[in-house]
Amino acid sequence: MTTAANAVHSAQQSGGRAASAASARQVTKAYGAGETRVTALDAVDVDIERGRFTAIMGPSGSGKSTLMHCLAGLDTVTEGRIWIGDTEITGLKDKQLTQLRRDKIGFIFQAFNLLPTLNALENITLPMDIAGRKADAAWLQQVIDTVGLSERLKHRPTQLSGGQQQRVAVARALAARPEIIFGDEPTGNLDSRSGAEVLTFLRRSVDELGQTIVMVTHDPVAAGYADRVLFLADGALVDDMTAPTADSVLERMRRFDGKRTS
Repeated sequence: MTTAANAVHSAQQSGGRAASAASARQVTKAYGAGETRVTALDAVDVDIERGRFTAIMGPSGSGKSTLMHCLAGLDTVTEGRIWIGDTEITGLKDKQLTQLRRDKIGFIFQAFNLLPTLNALENITLPMDIAGRKADAAWLQQVIDTVGLSERLKHRPTQLSGGQQQRVAVARALAARPEIIFGDEPTGNLDSRSGAEVLTFLRRSVDELGQTIVMVTHDPVAAGYADRVLFLADGALVDDMTAPTADSVLERMRRFDGKRTS
């Protein structure tokens, strides 16, 4: 057992995983069998700290999106264990997993996934409305203020810019006050200015609202907004950078690509 795994085991034994919003231990994800087997994740160990912004990067095919999908319970693992907070999600039945994702996890994707017939506020509260839950009015207003949407709540998606639509998607993810938010290339469909706005709001949601965010990205500039960057290659976690900048991330990716092509 690795040092990190020992630490997690000790935390479990003492009854707490308070520092981690999500954890993975020896997680392997493989497709196919025999000669056609492809390993997307290879015995990955990782802890996602609460109240911090974590970016996941790597070359195409490195397993970064697969890791996010497994951590979020959107995909199953071949081997290993995953927790969201204190709850182990590997082995949960579909109904239990669906409820956990609804109650504890928020999602932001490239596609805004807004309903065109609803205004911004209705899109923000839609998941809670479907679940029959009433939004916390004070929290909802704080989220709306944080993402700068107070003047746009009655506008429908077609009346909003791309950046504003993604801010609605960010607010929707935040509104239910989940334990953790996963973003899969959340600025991938935006121009640089709109992307910077959305990343600033994600950063503020961590700093001012105490949110935990995990973001998959290929963009060093986007990764520079995070507190920490995890680098994957060939399904393995190969580096872990704290206090990243766009330049330091870019340099790391260049060294990475050099090793792969040498």
